[in-house]
Amino acid sequence: MANRSTDALFQLVKSLEKSEKRNFKLFVKRNSAADDLKTIQLFDALDKMTEYDEKQLLKKASGIKKQQLSNSKAHLYKQILASLRLIREENNIDIQLHEQMDHARILFNKGLYLQTLKVLEKLKETAKAYHQLTYLQQALFFEKKIEALYITRSMQNRADQLTVESNAVNEQLSVVNQLSNLSLQLYSWYIQNGHARNEKDVKEVQHFFDKHLPAETGHLKGFYEKMYLYQSYCWSAFIRQDFLQYYRYSQKWVNLFEEHPGMLQTETAIYIKGMHNLMSAYFDLLNHKKLAEAIKQFERFAGSKIVAQNENNRILAYQYLYTARINLYFLQGTFTKGLRLVPFLEEMLKEYGPYLDTHRVLVFYYKIASLYFGSGNNEKTIDYLNRIINQKGDLRTDLQCYARLLHLIAHYELGNFDLLEYLIKSVYRYMARMENLSKVEEEMFDFLRRSFHVGAHALKPEFEKLLAQLKKYEGNPLESRAFVYLDVISWLESKISGVNVQDVIREKFLKGSR
Repeated sequence: MANRSTDALFQLVKSLEKSEKRNFKLFVKRNSAADDLKTIQLFDALDKMTEYDEKQLLKKASGIKKQQLSNSKAHLYKQILASLRLIREENNIDIQLHEQMDHARILFNKGLYLQTLKVLEKLKETAKAYHQLTYLQQALFFEKKIEALYITRSMQNRADQLTVESNAVNEQLSVVNQLSNLSLQLYSWYIQNGHARNEKDVKEVQHFFDKHLPAETGHLKGFYEKMYLYQSYCWSAFIRQDFLQYYRYSQKWVNLFEEHPGMLQTETAIYIKGMHNLMSAYFDLLNHKKLAEAIKQFERFAGSKIVAQNENNRILAYQYLYTARINLYFLQGTFTKGLRLVPFLEEMLKEYGPYLDTHRVLVFYYKIASLYFGSGNNEKTIDYLNRIINQKGDLRTDLQCYARLLHLIAHYELGNFDLLEYLIKSVYRYMARMENLSKVEEEMFDFLRRSFHVGAHALKPEFEKLLAQLKKYEGNPLESRAFVYLDVISWLESKISGVNVQDVIREKFLKGSR
């Protein structure tokens, strides 16, 4: 039995809204043929299923034989996309430009060259307005083809003008390509490794950035050149834990859409990602006021028509909004209050699971585990951390490491000392193999090993000693990566004062708000 995430057609059908389903059936009936009755039958059968089951599908779509199913599904898939294209084209600049290019080719094949050039000129104007360089390049290539084949007399010095335009577009595309490659490679590095683990990582990332950053980036004018430049600086700064620079370029990223408001419709998902990074930067800088303001701004945007009418935008906005809300609970020390979100998060992960990448799901599990840990529920903390630890693959080795470390601390809190000796050795070996051991982690492991031989009455001085040691590393990002993933300082202060972690953080928050 295939599941929802592995059957492409089932996933597509389940993504459709009521209006889209109604439009599909009208589309099929307008273009009806004998086979289309079977197509609707297959569509209805899939629509009524909660999980994909091929045997059940063949029973419900009785007019389709097993040997016909593969072709019938392929035909239905194409029909759905064709129907969606008709109702979505006014909201998608790519589809509009593609349609104009189709019209130009039809006119060209009819021998109507001057009309073709008029359509291409209109296409170029639209492409320039929305910074769609690849379509602009295609239009110029088509124009040159027409001018080389026919004497159109459309304009004097046409060859010179087309040459200048083509060279300018190609130069722009070259810069966009270099910057988009740089941004993607840096983001990929982060997804695999997380924050820089040591000086070697910092130098490696900085060297890669400097080597691949195009010259003259201070004079960029186009939307996409600037966007990919700001993204590149964002990922580089975030990896190196330079959170101030991370904030500055996240803000530039968001501001870019204010400078080019027409691009908000075209690149909505990129704007959403920019807002996510800006809110994350406020969290990393511990700026709860700015984070709260940004969340309100983002909530308004998430409820706008531009988001509501697009499933992809809606899913992105939904997950990033919940991430930001959880982060605000962390800063305010209201972990128990944050736990109210967990049922909604679980429902989101269930409903949108097939559309969420594994990296994002793991982050949610870690944040939920942290909410439980901060509120003192170590059993539930372990449950969610196990979901990360049992995940196969090499995504976010840093998250895997700190999930194991928090998992170890949760067992320590529960007094599972018979298990701890094994866990300490196992987690230590894992983090060492992943080159994820800083002096902070080394100090913590030393303490945990010692604690077995220290009586309960003598633990408080040991906690105080460890706290004094760790506070020395607070200003060094390479030695305090654990502080990004786990507020070790607050945990130690909670052990010393005998209260939950959230109470310690809440007290700090209230003092800082006075």
